[in-house]
Amino acid sequence: MERGGRGRCVAGGADVKAAFIRRTGGPEVITCRDLPDPVPGPRQALVRVRAAAVNPIDTYIRSGVVSMPLPVPYVVGCDLAGEVVAVGNEVDRLRPGMRVWGSNQGLLGRQGTCAELAAVDEQWLYPTPDGVTDRDAAAAALVSITAHLGLVSHAALQPGETIFVSGGSGGVGSAVVQIARALGGRVIATAGTIAKRERVESYGGDVVLDYRRPDLVAAVLAAAPAGVQVHWETRPDPDFDTAIATLAEGGRMVLMAGRQSRPPLPVGPFYVKGCRLLGFVMFKAPAQQQAAAAADINRWLASGRLRVPVDRVVTLAHVAEAHALQEAATVRGSGELAGKIVVEP
Repeated sequence: MERGGRGRCVAGGADVKAAFIRRTGGPEVITCRDLPDPVPGPRQALVRVRAAAVNPIDTYIRSGVVSMPLPVPYVVGCDLAGEVVAVGNEVDRLRPGMRVWGSNQGLLGRQGTCAELAAVDEQWLYPTPDGVTDRDAAAAALVSITAHLGLVSHAALQPGETIFVSGGSGGVGSAVVQIARALGGRVIATAGTIAKRERVESYGGDVVLDYRRPDLVAAVLAAAPAGVQVHWETRPDPDFDTAIATLAEGGRMVLMAGRQSRPPLPVGPFYVKGCRLLGFVMFKAPAQQQAAAAADINRWLASGRLRVPVDRVVTLAHVAEAHALQEAATVRGSGELAGKIVVEP
């Protein structure tokens, strides 16, 4: 799989090409060929997908690690951006020709987005701002909604507060850094290489540290002597000792990764400081809450205040390889990805 590579799906004689599975398993269970055109329901829009994106949750569902009801065949993918080509008779906001983006697909029994066409409920689609490419909108979708929900709905980050972002160079981490700055926060973050730390600084990180340094707690407290008000953990193996040592009185810690992780929690320091632990998953948030996040995200995308890094662009023919690459980066920490994988049908 080459960066920006082009490929073709296997023609199957039906109408629309898609990357799908008929059973859970490794990346090799993904098939790329024709499926019948999806038919939009009364409250759905039929979208010509110009870009989709690969997320860790896609690999968990495909592998069966996260069990969900799946239609058969099941098209993989959560995010999309493209153009409305038809709408159901009860759709209010959308019309053919509109550019839209969205997320929350391929979840809870819904079909996914790695296809030439997708039928999507109106409530999960948002207008794409002028000047924002489909590639950038798709790359930003899930990670930016996640960052917004965590910062606004859960941690309630206030202007002037300091947030520590553990893993500020990845998809969610980079969105958290930028949205925290847009909300008036001060950002301390970590990243593993010089190039990644420079990128986090370009996103607005005020202090960016190597997460492997042995004096990380001292370095964070040197930058925030009273501690940080919010700690955002993107890694699947949180270090609660480090996090709680750097939290301020009444600090909040956000968790949104590490399904299999069972780290020890230093209960005493946590409750003595009056800290709070906040866990959430994006796809369980109500549609209205996600739409409110999308409105802010659109403003920041249009103004250039929000940029989600894209590591590589592939076609439907390479979705299985993209899943393998994402899985290696997420589960095994391969370090091969420096941003999102975008799929352009």
